[in-house]
Amino acid sequence: MHERIVILDFGSQFTQLIARRVREAGVYSEIFPFSISVEDVAAQNPSGIILSGGPSSIYNEGAPKLDPAFLNLTREDGSTVPVLGICYGLFAMAHEMGGEVQAADKREFGRAAIEIDSDSRLFRDVAQGSQVWMSHGDKMTLLPDGYEVIAHTSNAPIAAVHSTDHPHYGVQFHPEVHHTECGKQIIQNFAIQICGCKGDWSAASFIEEKKAEIRKVVGDDHVILGLSGGVDSSVAAVLLHEAIGDQLTCIFVNNGLLRKGEWEQVQETFRDHYQIRLNAIDASDLFLDRLEGVADPEKKRVIIGNAFVEVFDQGKMEIASDLGKKPKFLAQGTLYPDVIESVSFKGPSSTIKTHHNVGGLPAEMELEVLEPFRELFKDEVREIGRLLNVPEEIVGRHPFPGPGLGIRVLGPVNRSDVELLREADDIFISELRKWDLYEEVWQAFAVLLPVHTVGVMGDERTYEKVCALRAVTSVDGMTADWSRLPNDFLAHVSNRIVNEVQGINRTVYDISSKPPATIEWE
Repeated sequence: MHERIVILDFGSQFTQLIARRVREAGVYSEIFPFSISVEDVAAQNPSGIILSGGPSSIYNEGAPKLDPAFLNLTREDGSTVPVLGICYGLFAMAHEMGGEVQAADKREFGRAAIEIDSDSRLFRDVAQGSQVWMSHGDKMTLLPDGYEVIAHTSNAPIAAVHSTDHPHYGVQFHPEVHHTECGKQIIQNFAIQICGCKGDWSAASFIEEKKAEIRKVVGDDHVILGLSGGVDSSVAAVLLHEAIGDQLTCIFVNNGLLRKGEWEQVQETFRDHYQIRLNAIDASDLFLDRLEGVADPEKKRVIIGNAFVEVFDQGKMEIASDLGKKPKFLAQGTLYPDVIESVSFKGPSSTIKTHHNVGGLPAEMELEVLEPFRELFKDEVREIGRLLNVPEEIVGRHPFPGPGLGIRVLGPVNRSDVELLREADDIFISELRKWDLYEEVWQAFAVLLPVHTVGVMGDERTYEKVCALRAVTSVDGMTADWSRLPNDFLAHVSNRIVNEVQGINRTVYDISSKPPATIEWE
Protein backbone atom coordinates (compact mmCIF):
# COMPACT_ATOMS: atom_id res chain seq x y z
CA MET A 1 0.00 0.00 0.00
CA HIS A 2 3.00 2.28 0.39
CA GLU A 3 6.11 3.09 -1.55
CA ARG A 4 8.86 0.85 -0.31
CA ILE A 5 12.60 0.53 -0.37
CA VAL A 6 13.98 -3.00 -0.31
CA ILE A 7 17.12 -3.64 1.73
CA LEU A 8 19.28 -6.62 0.80
CA ASP A 9 21.07 -7.99 3.86
CA PHE A 10 24.70 -9.04 3.40
CA GLY A 11 25.14 -9.86 7.09
CA SER A 12 25.65 -6.52 8.83
CA GLN A 13 24.59 -6.23 12.46
CA PHE A 14 23.29 -2.79 11.50
CA THR A 15 21.04 -3.78 8.60
CA GLN A 16 17.86 -3.00 10.52
CA LEU A 17 19.21 0.45 11.33
CA ILE A 18 19.08 1.15 7.60
CA ALA A 19 15.40 0.25 7.62
CA ARG A 20 14.91 2.49 10.61
CA ARG A 21 16.50 5.48 8.85
CA VAL A 22 14.39 4.87 5.74
CA ARG A 23 11.24 4.78 7.86
CA GLU A 24 12.26 8.00 9.55
CA ALA A 25 12.15 9.51 6.06
CA GLY A 26 8.51 8.37 5.85
CA VAL A 27 9.15 5.48 3.47
CA TYR A 28 8.27 1.89 4.29
CA SER A 29 11.25 -0.46 4.12
CA GLU A 30 11.67 -4.20 4.30
CA ILE A 31 14.73 -6.42 4.66
CA PHE A 32 15.42 -9.51 2.57
CA PRO A 33 18.47 -11.79 2.31
CA PHE A 34 20.91 -10.94 -0.46
CA SER A 35 20.04 -14.32 -1.98
CA ILE A 36 16.41 -13.46 -2.67
CA SER A 37 15.48 -13.80 -6.32
CA VAL A 38 15.32 -10.74 -8.54
CA GLU A 39 11.79 -11.78 -9.50
CA ASP A 40 10.65 -11.72 -5.87
CA VAL A 41 12.09 -8.25 -5.35
CA ALA A 42 10.57 -7.02 -8.63
CA ALA A 43 7.19 -8.23 -7.35
CA GLN A 44 7.57 -5.78 -4.46
CA ASN A 45 7.68 -2.92 -7.00
CA PRO A 46 10.45 -1.21 -5.02
CA SER A 47 11.13 2.49 -5.30
CA GLY A 48 14.77 1.79 -4.47
CA ILE A 49 17.21 -0.86 -3.26
CA ILE A 50 19.83 -0.53 -0.52
CA LEU A 51 22.68 -3.04 -0.24
CA SER A 52 23.76 -3.45 3.39
CA GLY A 53 27.22 -3.81 4.82
CA GLY A 54 28.57 -7.15 5.95
CA PRO A 55 31.46 -8.85 7.77
CA SER A 56 32.96 -10.58 4.73
CA SER A 57 35.66 -9.54 2.30
CA ILE A 58 34.37 -9.52 -1.25
CA TYR A 59 37.01 -12.05 -2.32
CA ASN A 60 36.59 -14.45 0.59
CA GLU A 61 35.54 -17.98 -0.26
CA GLY A 62 31.80 -18.17 0.27
CA ALA A 63 31.41 -14.38 0.47
CA PRO A 64 27.87 -13.30 -0.45
CA LYS A 65 27.56 -12.15 -4.07
CA LEU A 66 25.21 -9.63 -5.59
CA ASP A 67 23.09 -10.80 -8.51
CA PRO A 68 23.92 -8.16 -11.16
CA ALA A 69 20.30 -8.25 -12.34
CA PHE A 70 19.42 -6.17 -9.25
CA LEU A 71 21.35 -3.30 -10.83
CA ASN A 72 19.08 -3.29 -13.88
CA LEU A 73 15.63 -3.59 -12.34
CA THR A 74 13.05 -1.20 -13.80
CA ARG A 75 10.00 0.41 -12.25
CA GLU A 76 6.50 0.53 -13.69
CA ASP A 77 7.34 3.78 -15.50
CA GLY A 78 10.33 2.11 -17.19
CA SER A 79 13.00 3.93 -15.18
CA THR A 80 15.85 2.06 -13.49
CA VAL A 81 15.41 1.32 -9.79
CA PRO A 82 18.00 3.40 -7.83
CA VAL A 83 20.55 1.44 -5.79
CA LEU A 84 22.61 2.56 -2.78
CA GLY A 85 25.49 0.32 -1.67
CA ILE A 86 26.76 0.71 1.89
CA CYS A 87 30.32 -0.48 2.66
CA TYR A 88 30.27 -4.18 1.65
CA GLY A 89 27.22 -3.37 -0.48
CA LEU A 90 29.29 -0.79 -2.36
CA PHE A 91 32.08 -3.32 -2.91
CA ALA A 92 29.60 -5.97 -4.12
CA MET A 93 28.05 -3.52 -6.55
CA ALA A 94 31.38 -2.17 -7.82
CA HIS A 95 32.76 -5.69 -8.22
CA GLU A 96 29.84 -6.71 -10.42
CA MET A 97 30.25 -3.55 -12.51
CA GLY A 98 33.94 -4.17 -13.23
CA GLY A 99 35.61 -2.28 -10.40
CA GLU A 100 38.39 -3.63 -8.19
CA VAL A 101 38.48 -4.04 -4.42
CA GLN A 102 41.51 -4.97 -2.33
CA ALA A 103 42.27 -5.60 1.31
CA ALA A 104 43.29 -2.34 2.98
CA ASP A 105 46.69 -2.06 4.67
CA LYS A 106 44.86 -1.56 7.93
CA ARG A 107 41.25 -1.87 9.01
CA GLU A 108 39.54 1.49 9.38
CA PHE A 109 37.16 1.67 12.30
CA GLY A 110 35.79 4.84 13.85
CA ARG A 111 35.12 8.46 13.06
CA ALA A 112 36.24 10.34 9.96
CA ALA A 113 35.46 13.72 8.41
CA ILE A 114 33.93 13.58 4.96
CA GLU A 115 34.86 16.00 2.20
CA ILE A 116 32.28 16.30 -0.58
CA ASP A 117 33.70 16.51 -4.11
CA SER A 118 30.56 16.76 -6.20
CA ASP A 119 27.17 18.48 -6.18
CA SER A 120 25.39 15.16 -5.78
CA ARG A 121 21.78 14.77 -4.69
CA LEU A 122 22.99 12.17 -2.18
CA PHE A 123 24.76 14.91 -0.20
CA ARG A 124 22.15 17.65 -0.43
CA ASP A 125 22.17 19.68 2.83
CA VAL A 126 25.19 17.72 4.14
CA ALA A 127 27.94 20.00 5.46
CA GLN A 128 31.59 19.68 4.47
CA GLY A 129 33.61 17.97 7.19
CA SER A 130 30.61 16.13 8.64
CA GLN A 131 31.50 13.19 10.87
CA VAL A 132 30.94 9.73 9.41
CA TRP A 133 31.54 6.25 10.86
CA MET A 134 33.94 3.89 9.11
CA SER A 135 34.06 0.12 9.66
CA HIS A 136 35.80 -1.80 6.88
CA GLY A 137 38.85 -3.88 6.04
CA ASP A 138 38.72 -3.53 2.24
CA LYS A 139 39.06 -0.55 -0.05
CA MET A 140 38.13 0.19 -3.65
CA THR A 141 41.18 0.62 -5.89
CA LEU A 142 39.56 0.90 -9.34
CA LEU A 143 36.21 2.47 -10.15
CA PRO A 144 33.88 0.75 -12.61
CA ASP A 145 33.48 2.46 -15.97
CA GLY A 146 31.12 5.38 -15.74
CA TYR A 147 31.53 5.81 -11.96
CA GLU A 148 33.07 8.86 -10.30
CA VAL A 149 34.13 9.83 -6.79
CA ILE A 150 31.74 12.22 -5.05
CA ALA A 151 33.35 12.28 -1.57
CA HIS A 152 36.58 11.35 0.23
CA THR A 153 38.15 11.34 3.69
CA SER A 154 41.76 11.76 4.78
CA ASN A 155 42.19 7.96 4.85
CA ALA A 156 39.72 6.95 2.11
CA PRO A 157 40.22 8.62 -1.28
CA ILE A 158 37.04 6.86 -2.43
CA ALA A 159 34.48 7.44 0.33
CA ALA A 160 31.42 7.79 -1.94
CA VAL A 161 30.71 7.22 -5.62
CA HIS A 162 27.93 7.45 -8.17
CA SER A 163 27.37 6.29 -11.70
CA THR A 164 26.94 8.82 -14.47
CA ASP A 165 24.95 6.29 -16.49
CA HIS A 166 22.67 4.69 -13.87
CA PRO A 167 21.07 5.79 -10.55
CA HIS A 168 23.72 3.83 -8.62
CA TYR A 169 25.32 5.29 -5.51
CA GLY A 170 27.71 3.90 -2.94
CA VAL A 171 29.29 4.99 0.34
CA GLN A 172 32.32 3.52 2.12
CA PHE A 173 31.00 4.61 5.53
CA HIS A 174 27.85 3.66 7.46
CA PRO A 175 25.15 6.34 7.24
CA GLU A 176 22.71 4.21 9.22
CA VAL A 177 24.58 4.38 12.55
CA HIS A 178 24.11 7.11 15.13
CA HIS A 179 27.78 8.14 14.95
CA THR A 180 27.39 9.37 11.34
CA GLU A 181 25.93 12.78 12.12
CA CYS A 182 24.69 13.36 8.56
CA GLY A 183 23.51 9.77 8.02
CA LYS A 184 19.82 10.45 8.46
CA GLN A 185 20.01 13.21 5.85
CA ILE A 186 21.92 11.02 3.39
CA ILE A 187 19.39 8.18 3.57
CA GLN A 188 16.54 10.66 3.36
CA ASN A 189 18.15 12.15 0.26
CA PHE A 190 18.36 8.72 -1.31
CA ALA A 191 14.74 7.91 -0.49
CA ILE A 192 13.16 11.25 -1.40
CA GLN A 193 15.54 13.02 -3.81
CA ILE A 194 16.86 10.02 -5.74
CA CYS A 195 14.10 7.39 -5.45
CA GLY A 196 11.37 10.03 -5.69
CA CYS A 197 9.33 8.72 -2.75
CA LYS A 198 6.61 10.88 -1.21
CA GLY A 199 7.32 9.78 2.37
CA ASP A 200 3.77 8.86 3.46
CA TRP A 201 4.55 5.96 5.83
CA SER A 202 4.14 6.60 9.58
CA ALA A 203 3.54 4.87 12.88
CA ALA A 204 -0.13 5.86 12.59
CA SER A 205 -0.43 4.12 9.25
CA PHE A 206 1.40 1.11 10.72
CA ILE A 207 -1.22 0.83 13.45
CA GLU A 208 -4.18 0.70 11.11
CA GLU A 209 -2.48 -1.65 8.66
CA LYS A 210 -1.26 -3.95 11.43
CA LYS A 211 -4.73 -4.12 12.96
CA ALA A 212 -6.18 -5.10 9.58
CA GLU A 213 -3.42 -7.70 9.15
CA ILE A 214 -4.07 -9.14 12.62
CA ARG A 215 -7.80 -9.44 11.91
CA LYS A 216 -7.09 -11.17 8.61
CA VAL A 217 -4.56 -13.60 10.10
CA VAL A 218 -6.53 -14.39 13.25
CA GLY A 219 -10.00 -14.62 11.72
CA ASP A 220 -12.38 -16.14 14.26
CA ASP A 221 -9.60 -17.80 16.27
CA HIS A 222 -8.31 -16.85 19.70
CA VAL A 223 -4.95 -15.31 20.66
CA ILE A 224 -2.95 -15.73 23.84
CA LEU A 225 -0.45 -12.97 24.64
CA GLY A 226 2.48 -13.50 26.96
CA LEU A 227 2.18 -10.31 29.02
CA SER A 228 5.17 -9.19 31.06
CA GLY A 229 4.17 -5.63 31.89
CA GLY A 230 7.06 -4.21 29.89
CA VAL A 231 6.68 -1.78 27.00
CA ASP A 232 6.66 -4.30 24.16
CA SER A 233 4.11 -6.80 25.43
CA SER A 234 1.94 -4.05 26.95
CA VAL A 235 1.66 -2.08 23.71
CA ALA A 236 1.14 -5.33 21.80
CA ALA A 237 -1.72 -6.20 24.19
CA VAL A 238 -3.46 -2.87 23.61
CA LEU A 239 -2.97 -3.08 19.83
CA LEU A 240 -4.31 -6.64 19.70
CA HIS A 241 -7.22 -5.79 21.98
CA GLU A 242 -8.20 -2.90 19.71
CA ALA A 243 -7.95 -5.23 16.71
CA ILE A 244 -9.75 -8.34 17.99
CA GLY A 245 -11.27 -7.46 21.40
CA ASP A 246 -12.19 -10.47 23.53
CA GLN A 247 -10.51 -12.84 21.06
CA LEU A 248 -7.39 -11.93 23.07
CA THR A 249 -6.52 -13.36 26.46
CA CYS A 250 -3.33 -12.25 28.17
CA ILE A 251 -1.45 -14.71 30.30
CA PHE A 252 0.76 -13.12 32.92
CA VAL A 253 3.20 -15.51 34.53
CA ASN A 254 4.96 -14.92 37.79
CA ASN A 255 8.23 -16.70 37.03
CA GLY A 256 9.81 -15.61 40.31
CA LEU A 257 12.14 -13.35 38.29
CA LEU A 258 9.99 -10.20 38.11
CA ARG A 259 10.83 -6.75 39.42
CA LYS A 260 9.58 -5.72 42.84
CA GLY A 261 5.83 -5.13 42.88
CA GLU A 262 5.38 -6.15 39.26
CA TRP A 263 3.10 -9.11 39.95
CA GLU A 264 0.48 -6.87 41.56
CA GLN A 265 0.91 -3.84 39.25
CA VAL A 266 0.41 -5.69 35.98
CA GLN A 267 -2.80 -7.36 37.14
CA GLU A 268 -4.23 -4.05 38.33
CA THR A 269 -3.36 -2.21 35.10
CA PHE A 270 -4.59 -4.69 32.51
CA ARG A 271 -7.47 -6.41 34.25
CA ASP A 272 -8.93 -3.36 35.99
CA HIS A 273 -7.92 -0.42 33.76
CA TYR A 274 -8.01 -1.94 30.27
CA GLN A 275 -10.53 -4.69 31.09
CA ILE A 276 -8.50 -7.12 28.99
CA ARG A 277 -9.08 -10.80 29.65
CA LEU A 278 -6.17 -11.77 31.94
CA ASN A 279 -5.14 -15.13 33.31
CA ALA A 280 -2.50 -14.58 36.00
CA ILE A 281 -0.52 -17.71 36.91
CA ASP A 282 1.93 -17.88 39.81
CA ALA A 283 4.57 -20.36 38.61
CA SER A 284 7.48 -18.92 40.55
CA ASP A 285 8.32 -22.20 42.27
CA LEU A 286 8.42 -24.08 38.95
CA PHE A 287 10.90 -21.66 37.40
CA LEU A 288 13.11 -21.21 40.44
CA ASP A 289 13.29 -24.95 41.11
CA ARG A 290 14.47 -25.63 37.57
CA LEU A 291 16.96 -22.76 37.58
CA GLU A 292 18.47 -23.71 40.93
CA GLY A 293 22.22 -23.94 40.49
CA VAL A 294 22.18 -23.29 36.72
CA ALA A 295 25.00 -20.90 35.72
CA ASP A 296 25.19 -20.98 31.91
CA PRO A 297 23.13 -18.08 30.48
CA GLU A 298 22.04 -19.97 27.37
CA LYS A 299 20.82 -22.88 29.52
CA LYS A 300 18.92 -20.38 31.67
CA ARG A 301 17.17 -19.01 28.59
CA VAL A 302 16.20 -22.45 27.34
CA ILE A 303 14.93 -23.52 30.78
CA ILE A 304 12.89 -20.34 31.07
CA GLY A 305 11.55 -20.66 27.52
CA ASN A 306 10.54 -24.29 28.03
CA ALA A 307 8.90 -23.50 31.37
CA PHE A 308 6.96 -20.67 29.76
CA VAL A 309 5.60 -23.09 27.18
CA GLU A 310 4.48 -25.50 29.89
CA VAL A 311 2.76 -22.72 31.78
CA PHE A 312 1.13 -21.48 28.60
CA ASP A 313 -0.11 -25.00 27.95
CA GLN A 314 -1.69 -24.91 31.38
CA GLY A 315 -3.18 -21.49 30.71
CA LYS A 316 -4.24 -22.55 27.21
CA MET A 317 -6.22 -25.50 28.59
CA GLU A 318 -7.94 -23.23 31.09
CA ILE A 319 -8.80 -20.74 28.36
CA ALA A 320 -9.95 -23.49 26.01
CA SER A 321 -12.25 -24.78 28.73
CA ASP A 322 -13.75 -21.31 29.14
CA LEU A 323 -14.08 -20.67 25.40
CA GLY A 324 -15.10 -24.12 24.30
CA LYS A 325 -12.28 -24.21 21.71
CA LYS A 326 -8.48 -24.15 21.63
CA PRO A 327 -6.61 -20.87 21.09
CA LYS A 328 -4.57 -20.91 17.90
CA PHE A 329 -2.02 -18.08 18.32
CA LEU A 330 0.61 -17.04 20.84
CA ALA A 331 1.40 -13.33 20.55
CA GLN A 332 4.71 -11.89 21.75
CA GLY A 333 6.19 -8.41 21.92
CA THR A 334 9.37 -9.50 20.15
CA LEU A 335 11.41 -6.63 18.67
CA TYR A 336 14.00 -6.69 15.92
CA PRO A 337 17.03 -6.26 18.24
CA ASP A 338 15.87 -9.51 19.91
CA VAL A 339 15.75 -11.22 16.54
CA ILE A 340 18.98 -9.99 14.99
CA GLU A 341 20.95 -10.99 18.10
CA SER A 342 19.43 -14.47 18.14
CA VAL A 343 18.93 -15.86 14.67
CA SER A 344 19.93 -15.31 11.08
CA PHE A 345 16.81 -13.28 10.39
CA LYS A 346 16.16 -12.71 6.69
CA GLY A 347 19.85 -12.90 6.01
CA PRO A 348 23.28 -13.99 7.24
CA SER A 349 23.65 -11.69 10.28
CA SER A 350 25.78 -13.45 12.88
CA THR A 351 24.35 -14.70 16.15
CA ILE A 352 25.36 -13.03 19.42
CA LYS A 353 23.00 -14.56 21.96
CA THR A 354 19.59 -16.16 22.24
CA HIS A 355 16.57 -14.22 23.52
CA HIS A 356 13.81 -16.29 25.09
CA ASN A 357 11.17 -14.65 22.87
CA VAL A 358 12.76 -16.00 19.72
CA GLY A 359 15.31 -18.69 20.52
CA GLY A 360 14.08 -20.38 23.68
CA LEU A 361 10.70 -21.63 22.47
CA PRO A 362 10.74 -25.26 21.33
CA ALA A 363 9.93 -26.11 17.72
CA GLU A 364 7.10 -28.49 18.68
CA MET A 365 5.03 -25.76 20.35
CA GLU A 366 1.40 -26.13 19.18
CA LEU A 367 0.53 -22.42 19.03
CA GLU A 368 1.34 -20.31 15.98
CA VAL A 369 3.50 -17.34 16.95
CA LEU A 370 2.15 -13.85 16.23
CA GLU A 371 4.73 -11.06 16.57
CA PRO A 372 3.32 -7.70 15.42
CA PHE A 373 6.48 -5.75 16.35
CA ARG A 374 9.06 -8.23 15.06
CA GLU A 375 10.67 -5.67 12.73
CA LEU A 376 10.35 -2.58 14.94
CA PHE A 377 12.67 -0.83 17.35
CA LYS A 378 11.87 0.08 20.93
CA ASP A 379 11.35 3.77 20.22
CA GLU A 380 8.97 2.94 17.35
CA VAL A 381 6.91 0.78 19.72
CA ARG A 382 6.89 3.62 22.26
CA GLU A 383 5.55 5.98 19.58
CA ILE A 384 2.85 3.47 18.66
CA GLY A 385 1.97 3.12 22.36
CA ARG A 386 1.52 6.86 22.73
CA LEU A 387 -0.71 6.95 19.66
CA LEU A 388 -2.77 4.18 21.30
CA ASN A 389 -2.96 6.27 24.53
CA VAL A 390 -1.04 3.74 26.59
CA PRO A 391 -0.07 5.48 29.89
CA GLU A 392 3.36 7.08 29.93
CA GLU A 393 4.44 5.09 32.99
CA ILE A 394 4.20 1.99 30.79
CA VAL A 395 5.34 3.48 27.46
CA GLY A 396 8.39 5.13 29.04
CA ARG A 397 9.45 2.10 31.05
CA HIS A 398 12.98 0.82 30.58
CA PRO A 399 13.49 -2.44 28.65
CA PHE A 400 13.40 -5.61 30.73
CA PRO A 401 14.62 -8.95 29.36
CA GLY A 402 12.24 -11.84 28.89
CA PRO A 403 14.26 -14.09 31.23
CA GLY A 404 14.00 -11.34 33.86
CA LEU A 405 16.29 -11.36 36.87
CA GLY A 406 17.45 -14.86 35.95
CA ILE A 407 20.09 -13.44 33.61
CA ARG A 408 20.99 -10.63 36.00
CA VAL A 409 21.98 -13.04 38.74
CA LEU A 410 25.31 -14.00 37.21
CA GLY A 411 26.41 -17.53 37.83
CA PRO A 412 24.20 -20.10 39.58
CA VAL A 413 20.63 -18.99 40.30
CA ASN A 414 19.06 -19.44 43.71
CA ARG A 415 16.10 -17.87 45.51
CA SER A 416 18.08 -15.84 48.01
CA ASP A 417 20.25 -14.22 45.34
CA VAL A 418 17.22 -13.37 43.22
CA GLU A 419 15.67 -11.64 46.23
CA LEU A 420 18.89 -9.73 46.95
CA LEU A 421 18.99 -8.51 43.38
CA ARG A 422 15.29 -7.59 43.36
CA GLU A 423 15.78 -5.30 46.37
CA ALA A 424 18.97 -3.72 45.02
CA ASP A 425 17.39 -3.12 41.61
CA ASP A 426 14.34 -1.50 43.18
CA ILE A 427 16.54 0.91 45.14
CA PHE A 428 18.47 1.86 41.99
CA ILE A 429 15.35 2.47 39.87
CA SER A 430 13.41 4.28 42.59
CA GLU A 431 16.34 6.63 43.20
CA LEU A 432 16.68 7.32 39.45
CA ARG A 433 13.05 8.47 39.53
CA LYS A 434 13.53 10.57 42.67
CA TRP A 435 16.56 12.32 41.16
CA ASP A 436 14.72 12.89 37.84
CA LEU A 437 17.29 10.76 36.04
CA TYR A 438 15.10 7.86 34.94
CA GLU A 439 14.10 9.38 31.60
CA GLU A 440 17.67 10.50 30.88
CA VAL A 441 18.88 6.92 30.50
CA TRP A 442 17.65 4.32 28.02
CA GLN A 443 18.01 1.38 30.36
CA ALA A 444 19.20 0.91 33.93
CA PHE A 445 19.38 -2.11 36.19
CA ALA A 446 21.37 -3.91 38.85
CA VAL A 447 23.37 -7.11 38.39
CA LEU A 448 24.38 -9.51 41.16
CA LEU A 449 27.90 -10.82 40.60
CA PRO A 450 29.09 -14.32 41.61
CA VAL A 451 31.83 -12.70 43.66
CA HIS A 452 32.28 -12.23 47.40
CA THR A 453 34.43 -9.43 48.81
CA VAL A 454 35.64 -8.51 52.25
CA GLY A 455 33.97 -5.55 53.91
CA VAL A 456 33.70 -3.91 57.30
CA MET A 457 30.33 -3.00 58.80
CA GLY A 458 30.51 -1.60 62.29
CA ASP A 459 33.25 -3.51 64.03
CA GLU A 460 32.60 -6.72 62.13
CA ARG A 461 34.20 -8.22 59.05
CA THR A 462 31.80 -9.15 56.24
CA TYR A 463 32.27 -11.42 53.26
CA GLU A 464 29.32 -10.73 50.97
CA LYS A 465 28.15 -10.27 47.36
CA VAL A 466 28.98 -7.52 44.89
CA CYS A 467 26.25 -5.60 43.08
CA ALA A 468 27.00 -3.94 39.72
CA LEU A 469 24.92 -1.02 38.49
CA ARG A 470 24.39 -0.57 34.75
CA ALA A 471 22.88 2.50 33.02
CA VAL A 472 23.17 3.29 29.32
CA THR A 473 22.07 5.91 26.83
CA SER A 474 20.89 4.69 23.44
CA VAL A 475 18.51 5.39 20.60
CA ASP A 476 17.55 1.85 19.66
CA GLY A 477 19.56 -0.63 21.74
CA MET A 478 21.78 -1.66 18.82
CA THR A 479 24.54 0.62 20.08
CA ALA A 480 24.77 2.19 23.54
CA ASP A 481 27.04 4.33 25.69
CA TRP A 482 27.34 4.19 29.46
CA SER A 483 25.46 6.93 31.28
CA ARG A 484 27.47 9.62 33.07
CA LEU A 485 25.34 9.61 36.20
CA PRO A 486 26.28 12.13 38.91
CA ASN A 487 28.83 10.92 41.43
CA ASP A 488 26.65 12.09 44.33
CA PHE A 489 23.79 10.00 42.99
CA LEU A 490 25.92 6.87 42.62
CA ALA A 491 27.33 7.33 46.10
CA HIS A 492 23.82 7.68 47.51
CA VAL A 493 22.54 4.55 45.73
CA SER A 494 25.59 2.54 46.77
CA ASN A 495 25.12 3.60 50.37
CA ARG A 496 21.45 2.59 50.34
CA ILE A 497 22.10 -0.82 48.77
CA VAL A 498 24.95 -1.73 51.10
CA ASN A 499 23.04 -0.59 54.18
CA GLU A 500 19.58 -1.92 53.30
CA VAL A 501 20.24 -5.13 51.38
CA GLN A 502 21.75 -7.61 53.77
CA GLY A 503 24.12 -9.83 51.80
CA ILE A 504 25.67 -7.12 49.59
CA ASN A 505 28.66 -5.16 50.87
CA ARG A 506 30.01 -3.55 47.70
CA THR A 507 28.64 -1.85 44.56
CA VAL A 508 30.44 -1.09 41.29
CA TYR A 509 29.39 0.90 38.21
CA ASP A 510 29.71 -0.49 34.68
CA ILE A 511 31.35 1.95 32.22
CA SER A 512 31.35 -0.34 29.17
CA SER A 513 29.71 0.71 25.90
CA LYS A 514 28.00 -1.43 23.24
CA PRO A 515 29.98 -2.46 21.28
CA PRO A 516 32.20 -4.06 22.47
CA ALA A 517 30.04 -5.10 25.43
CA THR A 518 26.33 -5.92 25.25
CA ILE A 519 23.87 -3.99 27.42
CA GLU A 520 22.91 -7.02 29.51
CA TRP A 521 25.70 -8.94 31.17
CA GLU A 522 24.34 -12.36 30.14
